[in-house]
This record gives sequence, C-alpha cells and structure tokens, in this order.
Amino acid sequence: MTATTGNIVTVNAGSSSIKLAVYKTNQHIVDASSFATILISNIGQPKALLEIIQPTKPTYTEEFDTIDHSEATHMIIGQLANIIAPASIMAIGHRLVHGGMKYADPMVINTIPDTDWELLSRLDPDHTPAAHELINQFSQHYPSVLQIACFDTAFFQQLPHIAKLIPIPRKYYDEGVRRYGFHGLSYTSLLATFQEKAGDIAMNGRVVLAHLGSGASLAATYKGKPIDTTMGFTPTSGIIMSTRSGDLDPNIFGFLHTHSHMDIEEFNHMVSSQSGLLGVSGLTGDMHALLDLEKQNGDAAMAVELFIRDVRKSIGALTTTLGGINSLIFSGGIGEQSAIIRARICQDLEYMGIEINVQANEENNFLISSQKSSVGVHVIPADEAHSIAVQIQELLLTKESDRQLNYEQHAA
Repeated sequence: MTATTGNIVTVNAGSSSIKLAVYKTNQHIVDASSFATILISNIGQPKALLEIIQPTKPTYTEEFDTIDHSEATHMIIGQLANIIAPASIMAIGHRLVHGGMKYADPMVINTIPDTDWELLSRLDPDHTPAAHELINQFSQHYPSVLQIACFDTAFFQQLPHIAKLIPIPRKYYDEGVRRYGFHGLSYTSLLATFQEKAGDIAMNGRVVLAHLGSGASLAATYKGKPIDTTMGFTPTSGIIMSTRSGDLDPNIFGFLHTHSHMDIEEFNHMVSSQSGLLGVSGLTGDMHALLDLEKQNGDAAMAVELFIRDVRKSIGALTTTLGGINSLIFSGGIGEQSAIIRARICQDLEYMGIEINVQANEENNFLISSQKSSVGVHVIPADEAHSIAVQIQELLLTKESDRQLNYEQHAA
C-alpha cells in the first residue's frame, strides 16, 4: 500500500458525539464522499444513539444507556474493525479544535511534545484533554497506523495581524491571548465546494460564509483567504449559539461573582452550556424546536429573533471589512436545513444587493438568490471529514516524496 491507495479514517469528536468516516483514496484523489460513517450521539445523555451509514446498505441504528466518551470510543473502534481491515488504513486523522499560535499544518501526533499538549489544553480545556484521550485510545488499538492531527484554527492562521489582536495589553499576545477563529475545517470545505461549483472568480471574490449550527460563526474571505471572523479567543465567542453566549461584556463575571458568588468554573459552564438560545428561551437550544414553539411562546420567539439579529449584524460588519460582498454562503445544520432562518436573515438586505428566490430557498438549492440579486446567495453542506481526509492525503504524499528523494540521494 502506498500514499496513493488505501483508506483514510477521520475522527471528529464533539462534546456529546463522535463521528468517524472512512474514505477511499486512489491515484492521489480522495473520494468525494465516505463509504462508511459511524456516529455516536447523545454521549452522556440517558440514551446514546449509534448509527452506521454505508451507501450500499440500510442504515443501522441502536440505542444504548448512558455512556461516556471513553466507552463511545471503544464502541466506535469495535465497529470500525467490522467494516475495514486494519491493514488497509493509511492514516487516522483527528480534528483538534485548537492549534494555538504554533500549529497550522496537519501534524503526526507522536511528534507533538507533551509541553505543547499542555499548552493546547490550557487554551482549550473544554475539548483538547478529551480529544487527547480519544487519540490515545486509537493509538493503542492501531499502534502501527499514523495518527494525524488537523486543526480547526489552521484556516485562520492567515488572518491579517490586525484581525488577530485583542485590545488588552500587548504582552498577553505573546502568551497566546489573541483571536484565533474556529470552524476552519468547515470553511476550507465550503470554499473548495464553492470553487468547484461556481468557479475561481466567485471563490476569489468578497465572500461571507455563515456556519450556523449548534456552534455558529461567520467568516469573511477575499481571494480565498480569511480576512475576519466572528469567533475570537475561544469557540464560546462571537454570535449567540445553541448553548453558548457569544460575545459578552467582560465585567459581567465580576458582577455575578460579587452579587451571586459565582466562581470562574460556574461562569464558564454557564456561558458555554446554559446560555445562547437555551438561556434566552429557557426551553431549548434546538432551533427547530424553537421555530415550532415561537408562535405560542414569546421567549422562544425572542431567542430566534436574537439569533437572526446577531447573524445579520455580522454579515453587515464583515461586508464592511471586505469593502463589499459578492457572495453569501449558508452552511451548518441551521444554515443548510432552515429555509425560514435563511429568509429572515436576508430580509431587508436589498440595500446590500441580497434578494432571495423563495422557491429555490425552500428547495435548499445551491443558488437561492433571485435574478435581481447582485449578490449570489448559496447553500453548501459543510464536510469537515472530507477536508481532514484531503489534508492527510496531501501530508502522506509529501512524506512519500521526501522518502523517495532521500532514497535517490542515498543511491547516488
């Protein structure tokens, strides 16, 4: 097996789910879609759900009583062994939320020193320690397979320096306190698909991308490079999300600490797990459920409206940073599936040249803007797993090329 043929496995671990996908590669090309997907959702909830999706077979589903991430990882590894032979796996790629200031390119995991793992864990205590433990479990089960980290912040390493700055004393920048941006693997995927479907001119124009899901952010790109984004130091920042607050006045913690005796751990839990749509509505962080409830529940309606308001404000702000807008792209669970939310966000944006084709929007078409619209409005499903697989294949080809060069130099 060479770096041009075989299987690449991608692993994307979230706070309550683990998704594994298997891609075939052939002649430097990664298949456009996976031939197997294993998903465990509702980890830590009373009922966890296992789904195994293979295009040629009926989807397999099974429910389990409460399981933690370690149990879910063992379960996924066991299911993977039933689908492909270990010898066919070229590499296993893991999505890591935070790469800090150092990591942009995919990295072979055993080359990352312990001191860097400690730093990344301090920057992202909500995700990195659990991801590191999951990686260790995969390494134990597949000791001879390369484990590779792909970083969600890597896309935004190219942000202009001014967009990375946080207006606090500059000495903290060198300690890692800066704007990083997240959802980078999603944005990489979206731009690749946009280029394929709309062409180089469109992709290189002034583009605003809206990744709207449980976690939500927007980004601005020009000539395919990031110019700005709504998320900053952590994935809790930016616009309102399902259970995350988005940007807050920094003095809120001091007030709650003084008047409600809230400590930092309680505050961090509140802004990441009890706020956002859930906090405003007092009901749920699920946008679909809130849309069903908004006509009879004022708090649900308020949460939906605040989300729409935040996204629209961000589109306007990013358009100003870009000096105009040529294309607007919706993605993520809400952005891809909710025609209502897309229509409400775009309502009254005619002054920016944005106008929706109602039928195309209802049908979730790739192009949903009207003929009168001077801005192309698009719906593109995000495929972080494919982005990871492509990055891994490129790394493997580079390593193979380096080995060949070393061999030729040695032979000479």
